[in-house]
Amino acid sequence: MSKRDELEQFPLYQKAEQIYKITQGLIEIIPADNEYLQETTVRFMMENAMIIPAKIAGAQAMELYDLKMENATIIRKAARELYVQAGSLRFEEAISDQDYIHLLRNEIDEFRLLFIDWVAGFDVWNYIKDDWGLFNPPGVSAHDKDPDDDISFNPDDFLNFDDEE
Repeated sequence: MSKRDELEQFPLYQKAEQIYKITQGLIEIIPADNEYLQETTVRFMMENAMIIPAKIAGAQAMELYDLKMENATIIRKAARELYVQAGSLRFEEAISDQDYIHLLRNEIDEFRLLFIDWVAGFDVWNYIKDDWGLFNPPGVSAHDKDPDDDISFNPDDFLNFDDEE
């Protein structure tokens, strides 16, 4: 099975794709003549809906805990913003059909549960210490000594082509 096929079979990714499709449907019922909603809410909703599956794909393609967590943070932010943006449409008189709004918010709630399990499965032992301190695994601090500092490495030992005979 190819990496793309694996991704498309991944339940979190599938849910993200559903969220994207529902978001597309929801913005179709927003009146085209409502300039404010079209220029703000619609644009930001589509942006957030596109970020989620893209960042899942990126995170699935890498093994490092810190990079997976960075992507997870962006996914969480986009999903939460999309949830709020959809909720704000409940108060728009121009949108008479509220079913898409409720459907999208329910899908995001289901996504959140899958997301929690996904993040819990990240390998905390496969990381590069984050000197900014945001994406270190539990028990690792930005102030800790980097274990890689103990590895003696001289690039000249590997890149000195002049000495070869």
